[in-house]
Amino acid sequence: MADTYTKLSDLIDPEVMGDVVSARIPKKLRVAPFAKVDDTLAGVPGDTITVPVYAYIGDAADVGEGEAVTIEKMTASVRKATVKKAMKGIGLTDEAVLSGYGNPVGEANTQLALAIAAKIDNDCMEVLQTASLNYDGTDAAISYAAVVDALDLFEEEQSSDKVIFVHPKQVTQLRKNSDFLSADQYQAGVMLSGEVGMIAGCRVVPSRKVPVLDEWYKNDEDGTVTVTTDNVDAVHKTLPDAKLGDKITKVSTPIYSCPIVRLESGEANEDEVPALTIYRKRGVNVETERKPKIRTTEITADEFYTAVLSNEAKVVLARFGV
Repeated sequence: MADTYTKLSDLIDPEVMGDVVSARIPKKLRVAPFAKVDDTLAGVPGDTITVPVYAYIGDAADVGEGEAVTIEKMTASVRKATVKKAMKGIGLTDEAVLSGYGNPVGEANTQLALAIAAKIDNDCMEVLQTASLNYDGTDAAISYAAVVDALDLFEEEQSSDKVIFVHPKQVTQLRKNSDFLSADQYQAGVMLSGEVGMIAGCRVVPSRKVPVLDEWYKNDEDGTVTVTTDNVDAVHKTLPDAKLGDKITKVSTPIYSCPIVRLESGEANEDEVPALTIYRKRGVNVETERKPKIRTTEITADEFYTAVLSNEAKVVLARFGV
């Protein structure tokens, strides 16, 4: 006789839940979709990734007939990042699973996906905040002219696709700007994930991950604070390019810190380094543990990864007044 009883193992299957959570995570991301995902760490020993950052060797020069070309030495710095584990757990009682209102197992999938996606997004925004190209527009709110000035820091010879992450409250400021192009005026099929419009040729993506800095530092030759070994770590949180001995000023006026990211060109023959890379050691893994004494099943999900600012030349950190 066939077994027709519904079992807990039929409703809570770790492999099925793992696939569901993995599929739902991308839909919950706001910042990470603009990063390159690299799975080369999977199955490789070690928990640290070293990313080379090469310096430009300079423009080519004229060389006369029979003359020797000057041989340049390539130089590179490195950026190290340690793989981390993002993890979240939920406990479901048998009563909730078998007779709970709605779909408790489905909601558990959604909540686990949301939790891991939020952590990945947080890390991506955190590394974008370490960009060395900074634009100070803190005297006023975000505007067309300010975004144009910030984009000038890229010193582009040929325009490229870009995205600016803004705080949701800044969207209201932008929509009052006559130069803002709302996404509902786009042609079909040209909008990126989370995009609400465009300003100065820059795609606008709102995210609550964009920090509001209540206290921050700025370079100031007349500043009363000197960067020392005692305060350099605190200073680098809001002024990553500060060096020992620099004169700076501490400011307590709230501002938004908005990353502008140059996106990859999409040309298959171009070997370019993306602004942001997510190195995955292992994808989402879901496990369950049964607590028979209290008739509860604990469900945990994790993902091993690290987010790295892999090309500083492709990120400008633009700061605007609140």
